[in-house]
Amino acid sequence: MTTATATAPSGLETGAPRRGVLSKMVDRIGGGAVQLIMVLLGLFWLVPTLGLLVVSMRTTQVNTAEGWWTVFTKPAELTLSNYASLLASGFTASFWNTVAITVPTTILVIGIAAMAAYAFAWMEFPGRDAAFLVVVGLLIVPIQIALIPIASFYGGIGIFGTIPGVVLFHVAFGLPFAIFLLRNFFVGIPSSLLEAARMDGAPEWKIFVSVVFPLGKPAIASLGIFQFLWVWNDMLIALVFADTENQPMTKHLQSQMRQFGSNIDILSSGAFLSLIIPLVLFFAFQRYFVQGMMAGSVK
Repeated sequence: MTTATATAPSGLETGAPRRGVLSKMVDRIGGGAVQLIMVLLGLFWLVPTLGLLVVSMRTTQVNTAEGWWTVFTKPAELTLSNYASLLASGFTASFWNTVAITVPTTILVIGIAAMAAYAFAWMEFPGRDAAFLVVVGLLIVPIQIALIPIASFYGGIGIFGTIPGVVLFHVAFGLPFAIFLLRNFFVGIPSSLLEAARMDGAPEWKIFVSVVFPLGKPAIASLGIFQFLWVWNDMLIALVFADTENQPMTKHLQSQMRQFGSNIDILSSGAFLSLIIPLVLFFAFQRYFVQGMMAGSVK
């Protein structure tokens, strides 16, 4: 009896993954050339930041008359007078107000969301699925529809215009996405690890602190960076709920705008100072950030 043997087409190996066009291009170009291209692309994306720095260190008259790239032939035009004027306008107080709003908000959102996500992922209780559907549904609620009701409520309890009021608003609207993100990550943790901890007699809080939270660091770090940036750069909530004494940087810079927008000196220097902290935060946690973005993409 003769049996037919299936033969793979020429140039293909049975069971071998198909290579994409990008991987083939990398092989043809070479690893060193690809790295050079990536470096050039990175430098290209840094050009606007460099332009912002140069503009923030030149007077309004010079910025109006010339492009920022002329600084390479006229370095004597650089000055720190814009930063001195900005700091004298009360920017320092608004900077610390921003810190007082952003840091507690980020910590509260991460802490509450991590515990809630663990409960939704690994604890059995009545109405768990229905409650999670409610959390998911809250993702589509626009912030704008809650401004007037919450402002009226804040006025009734006496926290309108205060930093705690701004923090509570950010926490309330940051939790749905945070719970949704962390719950989906925690579900991917092997159940054998949790069962082994339960067999050893560990309570749920101990399992959360010793097993789930350390394994969830990549997702938690990614969430922390996103939440920090959202609150740090927020202006809408600050305009509505923060008074002049408690205003963050975004509202302070908006209040410094002059007629016809001829305030490039204030805006550029304020914008550059406001992005320093997020850049430091990102580079400090970029390893966890990349792990969090790649989590779940490879089994």
